[in-house]
Amino acid sequence: MTTSRLHTLRLRLAGAIIAAMIAGGLAQTAVTQWPMPQLLRWLYGSPQALAAAGIGPALWRMGFVIVGASWLLWATFWASSALVAPLQRLLRGLEGAVLSYRDGDFSVSIAPGRDDELGALVRQHNALGQALREQRQHLAQRELLLDTVVQNTPVALVLVDAHARVAYANIAARHLLADGRSFEGSDFAELLRGAPLALQRAVEAGEDTLLTVPIGDEEETFHVSQRSFRLQGRAHRLHLFRRMTRELSRQEVATWKRVIRVISHELNNSLAPISSMAHSGAELVRRKELDRLAGVLATIGERAAHLHEFLEGYARFAKLPAPQPQAVAWAPFLEALAQHYRFRLEGRLPDEPGWFDPAQMEQALINLLKNSHEAGGDVAQVTLALSAGPHEWRVELCDRGPGMSEAVLGQALLPFYSTKRSGSGLGLALSREIVEAHGGKISLANRQGGGLRVTLTLPLRRVEARLPEQQPSR
Repeated sequence: MTTSRLHTLRLRLAGAIIAAMIAGGLAQTAVTQWPMPQLLRWLYGSPQALAAAGIGPALWRMGFVIVGASWLLWATFWASSALVAPLQRLLRGLEGAVLSYRDGDFSVSIAPGRDDELGALVRQHNALGQALREQRQHLAQRELLLDTVVQNTPVALVLVDAHARVAYANIAARHLLADGRSFEGSDFAELLRGAPLALQRAVEAGEDTLLTVPIGDEEETFHVSQRSFRLQGRAHRLHLFRRMTRELSRQEVATWKRVIRVISHELNNSLAPISSMAHSGAELVRRKELDRLAGVLATIGERAAHLHEFLEGYARFAKLPAPQPQAVAWAPFLEALAQHYRFRLEGRLPDEPGWFDPAQMEQALINLLKNSHEAGGDVAQVTLALSAGPHEWRVELCDRGPGMSEAVLGQALLPFYSTKRSGSGLGLALSREIVEAHGGKISLANRQGGGLRVTLTLPLRRVEARLPEQQPSR
């Protein structure tokens, strides 16, 4: 708003005051000087006639004052009304616009019609309304795009409020839980009663899980994901049901292809030398050069043993039995583990025994220790730490090797994945299979300063019988 405008409220107010003063002066002059005295003299002829009519000097002066004051009040009222009228019109227009904005209607605008501060305020108001209209239109388009994406995603999505009422559900959720019907506002627990039992239990557990449920004449595998958050200050819970059958089928085919490639590679690496050595042995027998035959047979036996060990590893991974947990004293367990691969124990052992299958857990830790020793770091820096939390045992195995890249960390626990030229890719995968069969988890992370940290968590089960404490050899 520039100060160079001539028509401003300040100038208008000053003009109104000056006009009122001029009007008052004119009224005073008209009453005391001209034309009121001349008019009265013309009507009554002389002062004696005025006195005879009962109009004395005091009444004369009082009349002049009353007439002047009335004229001045009228002029002041007229000037103030002329000054306030634009403000009243603007305030009424702004009040109507604010009420429209409150109701979500941003289409209201006010005609400027002025070139002063009030006109500038009206133009700013109209610009604000235009900005709000454009912003609302942009948000509406984004909401429409988001709703289209959410409604047509194959992942079934259900949003539940704090009262367990369905606030939102997309098309996939309607087909999964209500045969295509809309169920917003329904009780989610009541709705789940018609769903498969495994799905009900997964939702009641409140954790992410993978499960298989019967759908019609077929079985479908779902990944259930659940998250709690606050929306507009109120608690909500989001349930996601993702069909994984096709994805798992593709992954299964890819895994079988990888298995076939690995097995074919290993078989060729072993059978080709065996075939060559067998041919050479037959040739030596034909030439009766029996002194060299022992070396040929030894090579054949070595390759056959390697092939047997390779296939035995696959069979052990494929036929892993269900764990048989039992109370295990930590000291003798770690004492036996140290006979396979050396490590340094960090901290003090807990008095309470663990609860797991000792044979399987020993195999899992042997695989991890083997990787730590083969990582290329100082084997004296391989450490094992054991601690008990409120609900789980925590085992940390650390080394000072080169660690792993982010890409390798993401795939190191997958079966048949290995960065070693002679590796089968089953060591870490077998350890993961054993730990998860116990209801635990395994994770890998690089250490600051170099090296890898492998963390195992196992469910904590209280065992009343205390086993004798022993310290393992280090």
